[in-house]
Amino acid sequence: MTTSSSASLVDQLRAIVGAQHVLNEGDLTAYEQDWRKRARGKSLAVVRPANAQQVAEVVKACAEAGTAIVPQGGNTGLAVGSIPDDSGTQVVLSLQRLNAIRTFDAANLTMTVEAGCILQTLQEAAEKEGYLFPLSLAAEGSCTIGGNLATNAGGTQVVRYGNTRELCLGLEVVTPQGEIWEGTSGLRKDNTGYDLRDLFVGSEGTLGIIT
Repeated sequence: MTTSSSASLVDQLRAIVGAQHVLNEGDLTAYEQDWRKRARGKSLAVVRPANAQQVAEVVKACAEAGTAIVPQGGNTGLAVGSIPDDSGTQVVLSLQRLNAIRTFDAANLTMTVEAGCILQTLQEAAEKEGYLFPLSLAAEGSCTIGGNLATNAGGTQVVRYGNTRELCLGLEVVTPQGEIWEGTSGLRKDNTGYDLRDLFVGSEGTLGIIT
C-alpha cells in the first residue's frame, strides 16, 4: 500500500467512526503490545467503531483497500493473536466502544450484549438480577465477551459449565465482505441447517468479527 493510499484509507475510516476514534499517532502501546509485553507490533491505525454498522463499513473500506484487519477486544490474550505485525500496514479494529447490555430476558435466562462488554460487567449485571453468568477467568476485569467468544475461552469453571460456546445461543457477526449476519436468536432448540454460531465461536476473527 502506498503512502497516498494509506492516507486515503485513514481518511475514509475517520469519516466512518469520527476522527477522534481513529488513532495513528502518540502512544498506542495498549493496542499494539501483547498482554505479557513479549511482542510489539505497528499498526496503520487503531479504529474504534461504536456499533455493528460502523464495524461493517470499516470492514468494507479495508476490504476495498486490500488492508488486513486485526480484531481486538480487551487485548488480554496470551497467544499474541490480537496485535498487529510490525509492517505498519494493518488496521487494529478495537471493539471496546461496543459495550452495551442491550436486553436482559429473565424469562429466557438470557442477556443480549455487545462484544466490547467487559466480562466482569456481565457477571455483575446477572448477579444484580439474581442470576449467575458462570464464565470466570483471571482477566475478567479487562477481557471482553467478544474476545471470550472469539477464542472460546474456558476459565475456572469450564468443567461444570463448559467453554464460552456452551453459554452462547446466538451471535451478530460482521462478515469479511462487510455484511452483518444477524443470528441473535434466543432459541434453545434450533435444528435449522448449519450452525454458523459454532463456526464463528473460536474462529478468532478469521471468519468474521463478532459484534
